[in-house]
Formats: sequence, structure tokens, C-alpha cells
Amino acid sequence: LVLGAGKSAAVMAAAVEAAWPDVDLSGLVVTRYGHGHPTARIEVAEAAHPVPDEAGARAARRMLDLAAAAGAGDLVLFLVSGGGSSLTTLPAPGLTLDDLMAVNRALLASSATINEMNCIRRHLSAFSGGRLALAAAPARVVTLAISDVPGDDPASIASGPTVPMGLDRAEARKAVELYRLELPPAAAELLASDLNPPPAPGDARFALNSVRIVASASLSREAAAAMATRVGLVAVDTA
Repeated sequence: LVLGAGKSAAVMAAAVEAAWPDVDLSGLVVTRYGHGHPTARIEVAEAAHPVPDEAGARAARRMLDLAAAAGAGDLVLFLVSGGGSSLTTLPAPGLTLDDLMAVNRALLASSATINEMNCIRRHLSAFSGGRLALAAAPARVVTLAISDVPGDDPASIASGPTVPMGLDRAEARKAVELYRLELPPAAAELLASDLNPPPAPGDARFALNSVRIVASASLSREAAAAMATRVGLVAVDTA
């Protein structure tokens, strides 16, 4: 089962199909409007970015349902890249999509870092913060990620749908206070409570799961440095 979210999700899905021509593949990925790519076995949906819409919420619900149908002998391959948070915005119980759209606008207008933004998003979501992987249990989940976040923390890439959270709710509350974010009442109340707890890093249901960063800015820098060395380029002191 192949699932995915992000601006590169459709191209990643096509690459999986090309790499595994004889494997029984099926699934669904969601990408930004206008970023689709032809696929034969994996469905591609499109939704809004950076402010989410109902199309993204529908795709997130469908992916949770598909993951829940996976069994112990199945492999769930999750393809994730930048933009995945907005494309899979699914409200936690007690919230509406309008609530999360307002939260997203407030975050985009703030000077919060991407890691801080995604920490808040994870606590208000029914999809991210490891919840997709929980839906897939006991199937094995392998995540292939293209990182767009400093430090390549898997929990911050698209708000970590398959990664248990390392940051607790106190960090989300701290960011809201620091940036004086005006959140919808329902979102503020949820963050102030202990409801909708995300799975913890030590949760046994994640024991067989793995995350692999397949592309990132740091990997690109390393590759560029290696190529420069190979072709004989040297640093020049221009001082």
C-alpha cells in the first residue's frame, strides 16, 4: 500500500511504480494543485497549499481508511515531502476545517519556525504526529522523506504523519504564547487540554517502522562538495 503527501508526492509515486513494475501496488497520494503526475496503479489527488481545503481533508480521511485496512503481513510505504502538512489537514475531534484554516493563516503570518508551526499542527490533527502509522498498525510502515526542514527532523516533515512526537504539548503552548497567536477558541481549548494525545516515541506499535531521508538540502550540499572535490575544484580565499 502506497500513501503519500507533499508537493513531490505524485512524482515520488511514479518513481515507486517504475522501481517496482511487477509488485502488486495500490494506494493514494495527495499533492498541490497543478503538481500531479501520470501514474498507473497509485491514485493521485490534488488539494490546496499553503492554506488547506476540503480536498486535502478528504484525501487524509481516505488515507487513514486505507491504512486501517492493512494487515500484519502488509507493507505501507509512505512518501512524504514539503507541503504535506497543509495537504493533509484533518481536524482533531472537536475542531472544524475552518478552525485549522484559521490556525494555518495565523502561523503563516507569524515569524514562527517551521518546526514550531508543525509542533502546533500535530497537536490539532487527526492525521499527523504519528496517527497515520497508528491507523496502519500492525502493518509495517516505511517512510521515504524529502526533507524541507532544517535539521531533517522526520517529526517535522509534513508534521510527521508516521512519526511519534518528540515535542510535548507544552512546546506548542509556548510557541502560541511567544508569537501571540490568536487561535480559534476550539483550537486554543484543545491545546490547553490533554485531549487528542499523540503517540509517544516509545510506543511499541512503531517497533517495526522506519524513516529514511532520501533527499534534503544537507544531502545536496554533501553531494555538491563531493563532486567539487572529484573534479578538482578548490576553495579560494578572496579576503
